[in-house]
Amino acid sequence: MTRHVDVLIIGAGLSGIGTACHLTREQTGRTYAILERRENIGGTWDLFKYPGIRSDSDMLTFGFGFRPWIGTKVLADGAAIRDYVEDTAKEYGVTDHITFGRKVVTADFDRGTARWTVRAVVEATGETETWTANFVVGASGYYDYDKGYQPDFPGQEDFGGQIVHPQHWPEDLDYAGKKVAVIGSGATAITLIPSMADTAAHVTMLQRSPTWIQALPSDDPVAIGFKKSRVPDAVAYRIGRARNIALQRASFQLSRTNPALAKKLMLAQVRLQLGKKVDLRHFTPSYNPWDQRLCVVPNGDLFKVLKSGKADIVTDRIAKFTEKGILTESGQELEADIIVTATGLNVQMLGGITLTIDGTPVKFNETVAYKSVLYSDIPNFLMIIGYTNASWTLKADLAAAYLCRVLNIMRDRGYTTFEVHANPEDIADESLMGGALTSGYIQRGNDAMPRQGARGAWKLVNNYYRDRTLMHKAPIEDGVLRFSKTVTTVQPGERSVGA
Repeated sequence: MTRHVDVLIIGAGLSGIGTACHLTREQTGRTYAILERRENIGGTWDLFKYPGIRSDSDMLTFGFGFRPWIGTKVLADGAAIRDYVEDTAKEYGVTDHITFGRKVVTADFDRGTARWTVRAVVEATGETETWTANFVVGASGYYDYDKGYQPDFPGQEDFGGQIVHPQHWPEDLDYAGKKVAVIGSGATAITLIPSMADTAAHVTMLQRSPTWIQALPSDDPVAIGFKKSRVPDAVAYRIGRARNIALQRASFQLSRTNPALAKKLMLAQVRLQLGKKVDLRHFTPSYNPWDQRLCVVPNGDLFKVLKSGKADIVTDRIAKFTEKGILTESGQELEADIIVTATGLNVQMLGGITLTIDGTPVKFNETVAYKSVLYSDIPNFLMIIGYTNASWTLKADLAAAYLCRVLNIMRDRGYTTFEVHANPEDIADESLMGGALTSGYIQRGNDAMPRQGARGAWKLVNNYYRDRTLMHKAPIEDGVLRFSKTVTTVQPGERSVGA
């Protein structure tokens, strides 16, 4: 039996659940289903289990625009975020539309019928299911859920302890009273250090190069004030969200227009947190703020454990692993019982699905993103990639609302297909995110990503205000997004679901 829906969403994380909610909220009248490989809602927030996992964006902008985040925490822990996503799905009746344990492996668009045929493996049994849909939404993020990025360090086999990658954290890992070395300087590493420091004998953060780090209060003082004043949650959320979007944008713009001043301000804050006990060179990157994603720490927790001596930081390159730990290129040996390789992620578009059109494979690195959500010459398809310089969900909300605008126009005018086509002058050489950040995972994933646009709505600028205008207010029928009509019929053995 082939199951059919109007809209098939791949992934039940923030993006997928948000898209489903928008389909209902904006009265598209479309049936939908979500295919989720895992057995739970939450995506990233169900996958990662390492100590202290939390958001690296403030919750007033990381929450959905249509459903307030009720709380005062600036950065929420992973369990709280997962609960928020689950509660949102229940409130909007999305949970009943999710089919869990399905790994989507292929998706083919037939131009003759204007319909996608999607095949998914039921991982518990190995059986294959077939779904058809008029539209497909890729909401599975852009990294490989099966394997995190882990360099092949010389001498790994000589190490006598345990090596752990945060993406595959063992539930029974016992680090009490043990020496731990954490390799990395990104959001995961700076979360792990303070979370493990009180239990471990000692934690060392080994970084090849520093990252820009900023301390934020654990609880939002304005949100606390609103709570005390009994301001309605929806009103407080709307005000706080608008404020934080403006602050995010101002911080990014300052870093772009006056990087010297941005550096000075950030280093002054670090010095205020650390005093003179820790060398400031460990927190002085060679690049400008926001050339890579800025890391944030609640209440300066990382700085506190460094200042207390429970943890230390080493900036050096790895020569090799030894039986007792890690030997750096400067000749220092860092003893460890456990080594955590917080070395990042592997980029993978659309969860590794083989995408084809009339049987011809689609190469994402040959497509160009339009309004950063549609992709050249891929009909009836939208893929959500969140912001790199702001909260992921801000872009996911815009993308879902834009899709609903497109679907409603198609319904009203009898269209069955939408598509964008890029001319040579619309295409730039760099990847979709290559012009935004210089982070390692973006450089490594360059060949897998769609291309950046060179002008107009093809060009990605990572600006929420500009994108809000493009996707919420600009005309849908703009001469680039083109529509057509195809006569479609129910295929033999096909059953509509998801109403």
